[in-house]
Amino acid sequence: MSKYEDGIKILDEKFGNGKDNVISLATISLEHGPDGKSRPCVRDVDAYYEDGVFYIVTYAESNKVKQIMNNPEVAVSVHFEDFFSSGVGKNLGWVLDPDNAQIRSTMRNVFKEWYDFANNENDKNCCIVAVYLTKGTLRIDHGAMFYHFNFENKTAI
Repeated sequence: MSKYEDGIKILDEKFGNGKDNVISLATISLEHGPDGKSRPCVRDVDAYYEDGVFYIVTYAESNKVKQIMNNPEVAVSVHFEDFFSSGVGKNLGWVLDPDNAQIRSTMRNVFKEWYDFANNENDKNCCIVAVYLTKGTLRIDHGAMFYHFNFENKTAI
């Protein structure tokens, strides 16, 4: 098994298999600072992980979705799990779009404790955002071992 495959297995065990993960999602704000430079913006969200992608159910008119539509470059960190990554965010559209049926079903199950309370699926702005991981680092045992992933090339060092 390659280091990449070994690392992916660990990611699947930690974040996949139907786990509701709390992640920090960082985007680039639409507003600039007083010096004219872009500002980062971060918030905590619940996310489902599968095959190198974090899925988030949210609202299409939220700042995070507007920011992703303007600049899809994002960063994520999984709370207290020593995993941080960059990626590309994409609005997959309305949760009831037939193309989203499989991931919607999975997310409804993973988030069953709160999904219906927090989401109005009849509102076409209720959407799924996918974060496709590009590069990331997983730290094991407080730095005893590292996995530096390149998800696009399917490598790890």
